[in-house]
Amino acid sequence: MNIKESVEARKVKITGDQAWDMLRRADEIIAAKSSTYTVLHPAADGREQVLNHCLGRTGTLRAPVLKVNNRYLVGFNRNMYDACLG
Repeated sequence: MNIKESVEARKVKITGDQAWDMLRRADEIIAAKSSTYTVLHPAADGREQVLNHCLGRTGTLRAPVLKVNNRYLVGFNRNMYDACLG
């Protein structure tokens, strides 16, 4: 896997508006919360629903975030990674 960019989440906080600007053009977002994950489509699901799943308690984007082509994987869940990355 070729990593083009890496950002330290403890130093760079991505909040609601910034997160939406980043995620809104994605074809698909797969967001993990605890032991489950949800598949979202920003064009259909809208800003509020996407951010509800992608922001943590502090109002910042959950970590880690991986962008694979035009799909974002947000948060960590082993089953999500296995299903999406093989």
